[in-house]
Amino acid sequence: MASLHLIGLISDTHGLLRPDVHDALAGVELILHAGDVGGEDILHELRAIAPTLAVRGNTDAPAPYLESEIIQEIGGLSVHVSHGHELGQPTPERLLARYPQAVLVYGHTHKPFLLNREGRVVVNPGAAGQRRFDLEPSVARLRISDGAADVEFITLSASE
Repeated sequence: MASLHLIGLISDTHGLLRPDVHDALAGVELILHAGDVGGEDILHELRAIAPTLAVRGNTDAPAPYLESEIIQEIGGLSVHVSHGHELGQPTPERLLARYPQAVLVYGHTHKPFLLNREGRVVVNPGAAGQRRFDLEPSVARLRISDGAADVEFITLSASE
């Protein structure tokens, strides 16, 4: 029997958690927040969906509930979460060069992004908070099964 892990990915909430995040991330076993959370209340609400871990983004004040990075082993794959601002402008090349894990999750750019390269995955779930830069708000679902990862992006309602 293959193990299946479903992980919610969210970033750049900036203090706003859209109501449809609850439906978008329903059924996940863990939520990883890639920074610019905008306050602990966001994490309390996400924890109503599933256990939630979060990293500190460039707009977050240092807080005991925010990590500088998260490294988790999930379904046989190593997963790394950071906001990405620690690299200046995060690019897939910079992330792949800095972090050795199989799945790299980041935020900061507000743009949904996915790259599969030589068995490694780089993913940005996009910004789930206030709409900026004419980008649709989004989250992602990371599915890990049989040592492989795939990602589904979910567009959130743009109404605030």
